Amino acid sequence: MFAEGDLVGVVTTEALGRSGLGALDYRAPEGGCGTGDYVEVPLGPRRVLGVVWGPGEGRFDPAKIRAVNRVLDAPPMRAELRQFLARAADYTLTPVPAMLRLATRAPGLGDPPSTRRVYRLTGVVPNSLTDARFRVVEALRGWGGAAVTLGELAEAAGCGASVIKGLVKLGVVSEEDAPKDTPYPVLNPKGMAHLEGDQVAAGDALVAAVAMGGYSATLLKGVTGSGKTDVYLEAVAETLRQGRQALVLLPEIALTSEFLTRVEARFGAKPAEWHSGVTMTERRRLWRMVGQGEAGLVVGARSALFLPFQHLGLIVVDEEHDSSYKQEDGVLYNARDMAVLRAAIVGCPVVLASATPSLESWANVEAGKYQRLDLGSRFGAAELPKMQAIDMRAERLAGDRWISEALAAKVRAVVAKGEQALLFLNRRGYAPVTLCRACGHQVGCDHCDARMVEHRFQKRLVCHQCGATKPVPLACPACGVEGRMAAVGPGVERLAEEVAARFPDARLAVLSSDLFGSARALKEQIGVIAAGGADIIIGTQIVAKGHNFPLLTLVGVIDADLGLQGSDLRAAERTFQLMRQVAGRAGRTAERTGEAWLQTHQPEHPVIRAILGGDEEAFWKAEAAERRAAGVPPYGRMAGIILSSPDVAQVFDFGTELARRDGPLKRIGAEVYGPAPAPIARVRGRHRVRLLVKADKAAPLQAALAEWVGQFKLPTNLRLAVDIDPQSFL
Repeated sequence: MFAEGDLVGVVTTEALGRSGLGALDYRAPEGGCGTGDYVEVPLGPRRVLGVVWGPGEGRFDPAKIRAVNRVLDAPPMRAELRQFLARAADYTLTPVPAMLRLATRAPGLGDPPSTRRVYRLTGVVPNSLTDARFRVVEALRGWGGAAVTLGELAEAAGCGASVIKGLVKLGVVSEEDAPKDTPYPVLNPKGMAHLEGDQVAAGDALVAAVAMGGYSATLLKGVTGSGKTDVYLEAVAETLRQGRQALVLLPEIALTSEFLTRVEARFGAKPAEWHSGVTMTERRRLWRMVGQGEAGLVVGARSALFLPFQHLGLIVVDEEHDSSYKQEDGVLYNARDMAVLRAAIVGCPVVLASATPSLESWANVEAGKYQRLDLGSRFGAAELPKMQAIDMRAERLAGDRWISEALAAKVRAVVAKGEQALLFLNRRGYAPVTLCRACGHQVGCDHCDARMVEHRFQKRLVCHQCGATKPVPLACPACGVEGRMAAVGPGVERLAEEVAARFPDARLAVLSSDLFGSARALKEQIGVIAAGGADIIIGTQIVAKGHNFPLLTLVGVIDADLGLQGSDLRAAERTFQLMRQVAGRAGRTAERTGEAWLQTHQPEHPVIRAILGGDEEAFWKAEAAERRAAGVPPYGRMAGIILSSPDVAQVFDFGTELARRDGPLKRIGAEVYGPAPAPIARVRGRHRVRLLVKADKAAPLQAALAEWVGQFKLPTNLRLAVDIDPQSFL
């Protein structure tokens, strides 16, 4: 405990000069403060949030050191979380204040406990409502009975406050004062799940790991539909029995709805949710309740790793292979790897679950760092789908068709039986290129070196790099000729157009993240499909992520070769994972067997053959051998350096000088490649140059990178980002 006037080191959520490198000195306030306390401090002319990291260092003139304004009413940050933030900062070469921002991403943390005016459905809904009032009712239903503020409800429903007040007068909506932050329902861990076969041994092993305590890492590998969720929920139950908290990470918001239902069925109440789809009010409540130990199970996106758990006893990373666990802007980190780090610091088990594990996790099992549990068969009597290829070289399709006759016949047969077919194409929008047939010009983004994608549902061209949009031109922007603009290639919207024409009596649903205005709308559509509300589903990779459609028996992959293009070192791995995952959506019940057909122009390609053959271990061993021979992850280390500036000459000159002064890297045996233009060389008007650093697995890469980059003062307008273990090379 620091007495009033003592020097304390405070890490703030905002940097000032060199404060981005660590803590700043302040004087303890009246009443003192302790290590880990959340405080409000002056930083320049502002008041910002900070955490007391320890005693001050006394590096500055004592007369100029300012005092902490106040200590916030929140449980102090535990030592394990401070250590996690510091080590994550060291690993990713990120300033500690930026890491602290990830751990304080909730509004009003400095506000004292108070009440708020909230609104919820009463259960009495008239048959006749205006459109605006109906939107209010639907918004409240979408929140599952949760209480929301007037502002949140008005924004979600797209109406004014008077509409909501009118529903209050009618008795349709209740208005009441409630505490801003309330504990979550207590989950009951006493029930028993119905496990069978391989599940029993796997569940027992995970329960034993939790009961034993201490750090352990386990890869839970199970074929799609094998019941991995039921198995690791037994470990969650044991964690709750011990009075500790559990965290389950999911890669997509759309997966949470079905998962919450399963948790409620198992434990009698829903867990706490943390992702971009929950309201800001709920985020504040969850942050506070987690910090007080009043939330037993949190289900969330990757940023949930930074919540202030008081008694963390288990971390589960579901679909651990998924690329969306990598944060690609701001702080660059991989949530899978950070989950392992946090579990090791806390001293609790971490479970990585997947049907198609990442090569990194597979290699860690081979090296003895992780344990491995296998679920080799589907739950109950359900069988894995049969997988076959359609050789598109033998097909004679018209220029405006992409579904082969063989696949179309399969779709007709499935729909005729009252079952569902899924057509998978991992390309959003209507067409990837808009081309002038007069001069050959391809319409690109004005701010990026990227082609604009036509989204016919929106009647716009969209840049998938910066989000810029513009109307589809009637005349060519280059040559001015009218009537010669053409959409080239298929996206899911264009595929939907073909399906509607070829199967006019079938009910069609399109699942693509850009077609839904909110996470709630996407989850609702998935629920409709799962209940049998569509005959043919067209989807991007979002459909491959853990959804359970009981009536789905046929999966057709329109372009199985798409992911094999380019020079990404993970191209083969990602294609293998995606194809196996999407095929696994078919035939997930005992009553209906499934089949998957892959349309390919390269049926002899080793990856396509591995997908069809189903020998996953042979694929991983071959892929591991290639990576090991090349000295690339997971058998070597890599880091990407991304430079960007509005001035193309400046960014190339700086990159060249950076590569020339590579002494710190040479001393550890690292190699530098580049500078070279990024594959998408301009984004939002900024020119982008990349350098790639490759080093031995045991090399002290972070220290060498810090010394290397530290030689330079960045010019004005030039940005430099370091990406440890890059997943994308765009």
